[in-house]
Amino acid sequence: MIYLFSSALGDIIYDWNGSHCQHLWLQQSATQQHLSKHTDPVSVWLTAYFNAESSPLPPLSAANTAFQQRLRTTLLDIPPGAVCSYGDLAKLLHSSPRGIGQALKANRLPLLIPCHRIVASTGLGGFNCGQTWKTNLLKFEADHLNSGTTKQPALERCMAGV
Repeated sequence: MIYLFSSALGDIIYDWNGSHCQHLWLQQSATQQHLSKHTDPVSVWLTAYFNAESSPLPPLSAANTAFQQRLRTTLLDIPPGAVCSYGDLAKLLHSSPRGIGQALKANRLPLLIPCHRIVASTGLGGFNCGQTWKTNLLKFEADHLNSGTTKQPALERCMAGV
């Protein structure tokens, strides 16, 4: 079922099938559709996120490939308020920056799987949901969510260079 979550940064629409989140869309403007508001693990997580509180990640649909699963695991290790470059992430995962970019573009669960925390070495880099969302999410996390979160050891080098 498709649900709507209204946040301070814009509308978030997600597909919750009763057991896991299958897709999440960050909207550029208010939606004209009549969507249900709901209390489920996704809305609980989103409420906590936008209130700068901790909450366990809701159950998510499986990644399409083993590489995308490794990428997901690594992205989840990047704490809110921190970023990593495409190049450093590619070195960490033994891939190429372009391969990382393509895998990030295939992410059906932006925000839940924080692909917005990956930036180009020369600037912000791309984001399937638009530059406004990426900028606003990074600013929100820097202002509200980076309260001394500890980094995972494998990401120390990645985040130190950015």
